[in-house]
Amino acid sequence: MASDTGCSQSTAPRPILIYLATTNAHKVSEFQALADATGGGLQMSAASPMPAVPEDTGTFIGNARQKARAVQSFLPKTAWVLADDSGVCVDALGGAPGVESAYFAGPHHDSTANLNKLTAVMQAVPLGQRGASFQCVLVLLGPDGSEYVAEGRCDGTLRLTPVGGHGFGYDPLFEPTGYTKTYAELDQLTKNNISHRGRAWSKLIAQWR
Repeated sequence: MASDTGCSQSTAPRPILIYLATTNAHKVSEFQALADATGGGLQMSAASPMPAVPEDTGTFIGNARQKARAVQSFLPKTAWVLADDSGVCVDALGGAPGVESAYFAGPHHDSTANLNKLTAVMQAVPLGQRGASFQCVLVLLGPDGSEYVAEGRCDGTLRLTPVGGHGFGYDPLFEPTGYTKTYAELDQLTKNNISHRGRAWSKLIAQWR
């Protein structure tokens, strides 16, 4: 039935809710910023409760898929689930900590301890040999059984000491190629445009939407 004004009324589409397989509030904020930048009405929410998932596959894609499937198993059948696995791969350490980045200082330590350990381990490595890359794999699972996978990478070097108060994890130690600031010194928009996670997200969106 038409309205009294003679104009039909439209209802804005509801945003698509995506559950993130993480308890890290920083990651939720970062993914929401990425989603907002690419449009499409996506709303990010941390999965709760987040089950304890062993990250023992030895690969970023294996760990991400394992986390996504674990979360999907207890959510409504209509849910979308996104999981990421990422880490910093240091040339001088043969690619370590890599998939073990979250546990570099031990299974019961936090991100500060991980950052402090990497800073200490790299102290004797000269400036010309401090190459590193941040790598990320995203796995998005849909309610229809679909799976989308995307990878992102950002190359750079490690500073001698952590600098910057933004970001999280190893961000204060990592200076991306072409920049004179660490991830933790960059504003969020700049970081999202060049980061491993931002690049993976762009590829994922191109596949999915």
